[in-house]
Amino acid sequence: MSRRPLAAACAALALLAGLGNAAPAPAVVPAVVPAADSAVVRTPAATAPAPATDPRRTRPLYVDPTSAAKQAGREFWRIGNRAQAMWLTERFATPTQVRQATRAYTSKAVKARRTAVLTVYGVPGRDCGGQSGGGLPTPTAYRAWVRGIAEGLKGTKPIVVVEPDAIAFMGDPSCADAAQRQRLLSYAAQQLSRSGAWVYLDAGHSDWRSAADTATLLLRSGVRYARGFSTNVSNYRLLADEQAWANEVLAGLRSSDVLGKKYVVDVSRNGYAQPVSGEWCNPGWARLGPRPALVFRGPYDGGLWIKRPGESDGYCNGGPAAGAWWPEGARRLLGKG
Repeated sequence: MSRRPLAAACAALALLAGLGNAAPAPAVVPAVVPAADSAVVRTPAATAPAPATDPRRTRPLYVDPTSAAKQAGREFWRIGNRAQAMWLTERFATPTQVRQATRAYTSKAVKARRTAVLTVYGVPGRDCGGQSGGGLPTPTAYRAWVRGIAEGLKGTKPIVVVEPDAIAFMGDPSCADAAQRQRLLSYAAQQLSRSGAWVYLDAGHSDWRSAADTATLLLRSGVRYARGFSTNVSNYRLLADEQAWANEVLAGLRSSDVLGKKYVVDVSRNGYAQPVSGEWCNPGWARLGPRPALVFRGPYDGGLWIKRPGESDGYCNGGPAAGAWWPEGARRLLGKG
């Protein structure tokens, strides 16, 4: 999880009239002049159909009725009634398992005429051995796993955030080979984008690495194959700060001729006006952020709840294992703790 500061000619159809082979000399036919009030009917030229609007631009985000917050009852309705990302981890261990889980979730969203949001979180050496450590065992296993996800996404038009913290951790002494990780992220961006997903590579946040450094790492990690990048996943930075930083990142991408990229911000837990720098693991001051929504304002696609509020960051500040539902933590976010 996030932590410390560190992509007509209209062809006219020619109609050929068939003629007889040996017709007699034609009779002279007088010209027919239409009456003054006769209507002249002209067939309008064929026009190409207007391009279909991408459903993600009009549909609401999907709310999972089986989420822990939703199942926890009315006390947590402000969390459970909001759209949140489904996290795909190695608990769906095989390509078949992750394909089936992905398809089941996105199919429910399509049936409800909503847009599913998912987070891919299984890169080898994930979290550099931290609270959310784990991931697939090898690069080969990861590629096969990603292909399984892509197969499950086909035709469902979802939003997919790829590998929170994986880019921001690059260069950390406790982390795996950065070049290998960049190749894996690039592979994931290509495969998932080809499935029809809007893909956002996670970029960290404004209190971690510089925008210039982040832009360089995004370029090396295949952002050219993605719709863009995500920021503030599982963190608490204010939206204005994230937008300013993201715009600097975009400027860095443009300087390398990577144009037109978009970004999303995780606003699930950024409701506290003065977040403390460096505090990332279940801080008691954190509060629920604004309702998630896609807005499509310039390069800013919208604010999402990527981290599921009420799920722990790990064994810190009284929390259980990372990802576990934690009622006390949820109450704190609601200002009741």
